[in-house]
Amino acid sequence: MSQDRPQTPVLDRVRLPSDLKALSDRELQQLADELRAETISAVSVTGGHLGAGLGVVELTVALHAVFDSPRDKIIWDVGHQCYPHKILTGRRDRIRTLRMGGGLSGFTKRSESPYDPFGAGHSSTSISAALGFAMARELGGDPGDAVAVIGDGAMSAGMAFEAMNNAGHLGKRLFVILNDNEMSIAPPTGALSSYLTRLYSEAPFQDLKSIAKGAVGLLPSPLQEGARRAKDVLKGMALGGTLFEKLGFSYVGPVDGHDLDQLLPLLRTVKQRATGPVLIHAITRKGKGYAPAEGAADRGHARARFDVITGEQAKSKSNAPSYTSVFAKALIDQASRDDKIVAITAAMPDGTGLNLFAEQFPRRCFDVGIAEQHAVTFAAGLAAGGMRPFCALYSTFLQRGYDQIVHDVAIQRLPVRFAIDRAGLVGADGATHAGAFDIGFMASLPGMVVMAAADEAELVHMVATAAAHDDGPIAFRFPRGEGTGVEMPERGTPLEIGKGRMVAEGSRVAILSFGTRLAEVMAAREALQARGIAPTVADARFAKPLDRDLILSLAREHEALITIEEGAVGGFGSHVAQLLADEGVFDNGLKFRSMVLPDTFIDHDSPAAMYASAAMSASDIEARVLDVLGAARLPARA
Repeated sequence: MSQDRPQTPVLDRVRLPSDLKALSDRELQQLADELRAETISAVSVTGGHLGAGLGVVELTVALHAVFDSPRDKIIWDVGHQCYPHKILTGRRDRIRTLRMGGGLSGFTKRSESPYDPFGAGHSSTSISAALGFAMARELGGDPGDAVAVIGDGAMSAGMAFEAMNNAGHLGKRLFVILNDNEMSIAPPTGALSSYLTRLYSEAPFQDLKSIAKGAVGLLPSPLQEGARRAKDVLKGMALGGTLFEKLGFSYVGPVDGHDLDQLLPLLRTVKQRATGPVLIHAITRKGKGYAPAEGAADRGHARARFDVITGEQAKSKSNAPSYTSVFAKALIDQASRDDKIVAITAAMPDGTGLNLFAEQFPRRCFDVGIAEQHAVTFAAGLAAGGMRPFCALYSTFLQRGYDQIVHDVAIQRLPVRFAIDRAGLVGADGATHAGAFDIGFMASLPGMVVMAAADEAELVHMVATAAAHDDGPIAFRFPRGEGTGVEMPERGTPLEIGKGRMVAEGSRVAILSFGTRLAEVMAAREALQARGIAPTVADARFAKPLDRDLILSLAREHEALITIEEGAVGGFGSHVAQLLADEGVFDNGLKFRSMVLPDTFIDHDSPAAMYASAAMSASDIEARVLDVLGAARLPARA
């Protein structure tokens, strides 16, 4: 939605972070106000992650005013909060292309700017990366300081603590900003969140604010006396910064992350005096300064385009439900008849639809925080204990728990059900969130059952299939977005394991589809019929175990067989090729082609445009059929 752009006289003077050095502290405050307005205006046009960026506006200004990027490396964990950073680092003229094809990435990206020293898209990597930069500096690599900005939700992941433990052991100069807004994507869960809350919940925040402000000027060396400062500043609090100090960090805070009068002198002091690792605990508010975001349940985490005045979002209209909501409702239906069904997710209850499950079965739904490794093994323990767990994760988040899938689930043949959301290309989030690899890494495991839904009705049946399957692990994948609008069953019916289905009878060439490319296959078939070619079409349903009878029948009865899937090489098509080779089918002259995602990471765009660039649209399928039959030059019938 188009709005008038805000007036930004100070921001207009800033082209790069070095321009902030010429501004007074009062002008920096005005700059922060203008930067917030510009961020709101830009995201209203493009959509994207709003609340996280609004929560770090003052912190972004303070970091760029004090540190010297790109010599100093400022690493934004996840990257949801990086839009204000992009505006200040020479990309303001392109900020209204965020997440669009050919435009700016919604995350930090090394190839986009020297001010993005480390790419991100998944959480909890910043401290490890910053420590790497710090050690590279010590060993004669790139100079400059390393600053990691990590949210309280991301801090709950084990990787963050692994990095802090190593950083404390190495003892090198390193800055970690804990951006504590009591909220990741969903409200944070777990003991760490409670610990952070207790750090400042026992005293009025305004008192803390004034105490912290005074302490900055009083202590000549706050970092050398980090433990004492934490006790002095937070007098009366039970815990202080003990946890972080035990990990080897000097702890400073908490401080008001929206008060530049606190942030600027504090950052200047630590930059001047730090000799080892320092953690600065900043309290912020997600969505700060924009009432519709502050008042939203998710604080404006991910938004469609919206009206700046009202905050009303521009939502696309569809007659079909989203795959995620179909999964959630189907799982709720199964759980209503089976009290052993439980659900697990890792900080994405809304994204996976498990918020709906939690409303119905609060005792049987577990959000474990940003901890996918734990989520998988926790699910394995539940399965070993006699429950029927559904572990619902995005495809790319499931990658983070792969060792646990292998070691704790597959080897033990535990019946964990993996609901793999965001399978295939996902659009504006780009390569970091594209579910390209799960078919390959799941189907390679002995005893694993791997399904893909061709449409939303098939997804309902696959949820029922998973619920009924107690003989080892099982996975089913489905994409982001709306379904195809097919008629929905009242209740799911378990499918026969390893059996596909015929969709359309034809001749000469057979197309075997795995997943939601089936709609594009049928569109291609219609176009081919105008040329006098009517391919046979089948829906594989299973990548493992394969439907041997169906595949071998298609191979024997056709000149050519084409597989198609929304995944990378090494997945479904590779398994089919292995079967055909083992059975000697290629000796009979079968022409075989496999349509998979190309061997590259595809940049963000609309899903349709991304699949077109991957040569997997209906027209590409049509062209592949014509090519394999040697009929590319045949004219279409009138």
